Amino acid sequence: MNVARRVPPADDADGNDDAAAMGLCWGQPKIPDPFVWPQADALASSERELDAPVVDVGAAMRGGGGGDGMRRAAEQVAAACASHGLFQVTGHGLDPALARAALDGAAGFFRLPLATKRRARRAPGNVTGYAAAHVDRFTANLPWKETLSFGHRDHRAAGAHVVVNYFTSVLGSEFKPLGAVYQEYCEAMKQVSLAIMEVIGVSLGVGRSCYRDFFADGCSIMRCNYYPPCPEPERALGTGPHCDPSALTLLLQDGAVDGLQVLVDGEWRPVRPRPGALVVNIGDTFTALSNGRYRSCLHRAVVHRERERRSLAFFLCPREDRVVRPPPRLLAAARGQEERRRRYPDFTWADMARFTQRHYRADARTLEALARWLGAAAPTCAAATSASQSQDKAQETA
Repeated sequence: MNVARRVPPADDADGNDDAAAMGLCWGQPKIPDPFVWPQADALASSERELDAPVVDVGAAMRGGGGGDGMRRAAEQVAAACASHGLFQVTGHGLDPALARAALDGAAGFFRLPLATKRRARRAPGNVTGYAAAHVDRFTANLPWKETLSFGHRDHRAAGAHVVVNYFTSVLGSEFKPLGAVYQEYCEAMKQVSLAIMEVIGVSLGVGRSCYRDFFADGCSIMRCNYYPPCPEPERALGTGPHCDPSALTLLLQDGAVDGLQVLVDGEWRPVRPRPGALVVNIGDTFTALSNGRYRSCLHRAVVHRERERRSLAFFLCPREDRVVRPPPRLLAAARGQEERRRRYPDFTWADMARFTQRHYRADARTLEALARWLGAAAPTCAAATSASQSQDKAQETA
């Protein structure tokens, strides 16, 4: 996506009835101009399915994580993350009944009257809340979707019912059961994410605990996505081409309706839903943590003329004040001077979140743009630099 086509956030903080107007677009015979994407972004899909390995994380963790299952999983992850940054995971232990309840809960929420959904309307500059086509942020290249996003933190640090509290405080006490479903789902996703981080640590040669410990007290984001039927799917996108700013994304797709696509060799290759599997992709934050060795996955979501689609995305993120930089052990083991050279500056997750929510629309060059932005904001980064030195000492000791 060309930076010259970047669209600034909408100036109207209240938004008037923009979100309500989006609710009237879904059933129209033609899509409004703000939903039409440039041809370069809306290229036709390839017939070739993405070659994404299926990693059995359960086998990897069996027997303490030191056997053939771990070695096989680490090899699969290394190959995928060095090429396109996406793989699928089985053996994750997610209760199928919980997965179904979470998907059904999203379906029920998006069927609610618009006035009810807007109780949770996202405030400008925030990542959490309800949004219809991101009209609160942009005025062109709008995604054909609705989303509901909310945060999740480790219960030991933020209380045992942070998700439940969000639903009841924003939507009302009648949404407590739905909040309880997503509380349990987020906790399950956090455990799966940490197990995957153990596999990734082994694959990069820094050990099982390195990245697991880094994210153990992190703050994550849960997002429910709804992609309505679209009268002109060849001109629209459910989500435009981008890399996720987070570290890791775990996606649960509903049913057999595909939509996720990854750019490989100039082709948008579909990722077909696989029963019981979670789709995992690398995000920009982990690309920085691996010093560029693992690629952030460039992907998009397409829409269909007659079929709707739903998905649940769990974005694993570090604690807001934790400094993102490659572990010293990774740099020390690099094979040459070029691999040892730092490719990205230090930043915190708070820096990345603020940048992508207030200053920049995430795309394939977010990390480079963040580095330039941090350079311009260098005086504000002194505390992060000091913290990074302390963090290095702690990692070396560990």
